Amino acid sequence: MILSVSRRTDIPNYYSEWFFNRIKEGFLYVRNPMNPHQISKINLSSDLVDCIVFWTKNPANMMSRLDELQNYNYYFQFTLTGYGIDIEPNLPNKRNELIEIFQRLSEKIGNEKVIWRYDPILLSEKYVPEYHLKAFEEIANHLNGYTHKVVISFVDLYAKTKRNIEEFNITEINNNEIIALAKKLAEIAKKYHLTIETCAEQIDLRDIGITQGSCIDKDFIERIIGCKLKVSKDRSQREECGCFESVEVGTYNTCRNGCKYCYANYSDKKVKENVKLYDINSPLLCGDIGLDDKITEKKVKSMKDRQISLFDY
Repeated sequence: MILSVSRRTDIPNYYSEWFFNRIKEGFLYVRNPMNPHQISKINLSSDLVDCIVFWTKNPANMMSRLDELQNYNYYFQFTLTGYGIDIEPNLPNKRNELIEIFQRLSEKIGNEKVIWRYDPILLSEKYVPEYHLKAFEEIANHLNGYTHKVVISFVDLYAKTKRNIEEFNITEINNNEIIALAKKLAEIAKKYHLTIETCAEQIDLRDIGITQGSCIDKDFIERIIGCKLKVSKDRSQREECGCFESVEVGTYNTCRNGCKYCYANYSDKKVKENVKLYDINSPLLCGDIGLDDKITEKKVKSMKDRQISLFDY
């Protein structure tokens, strides 16, 4: 299986000690967000976990312990934008800290295993296209040689996202504006030797040099692990998403980054309530097991294709 750690919350930033404990214990629990009393037990044996995909905006808290993952294959999706504390209130300064953290992570695990995400792109009176182009180029310059790929997306204004960013007067962006901005971003990416891809975008930007990407990318993972995989597209994700199937281990309403565009936090109040339940020794992230909860072991297996074809010789 491929382990997603995590689309729902920044585990490397806030819950890495819990995750390392889970690796040591060999299992964790995940509550079903659609059926809260249903809990899955996930076996974390390195024989079953083909690759771990970490999603983060600051992996500093886990970098000194990465040797504990020596039996696992993994890579990082590292989001690094040009937004200030008005949009991303709980993150360190990008210039003074986060760019250097990205560089150190790349030096530690290899630049092919750290993917830069500049997303989501939103437009407002402050964050105009020119702002994004300047920020994107500054970051690209500092990350030159530290990564091979950048992923972009444009903000999706879900109902809860709209409520969180209403005060910023976010402008709706049409396809022509997307193409114009994306074309300039592609030119900057090329200048700094970066492949540029989109994440879950309907619009086709191949004519301007931007391909539709997969954050959980079968071909990329196969290169990392040195083995073919028998995996299918993740049907639990929206149609535009190109990701392949994975097991998600995170919990909604637990991320403390506080990003205003986040779809995984419904309310600050709920986040604060959940964070109080965090226990590094619990198999469940930010929660207690109740009398009405039912724990079922999830059937997982390695997706490695161990058959050798004539084309492999």
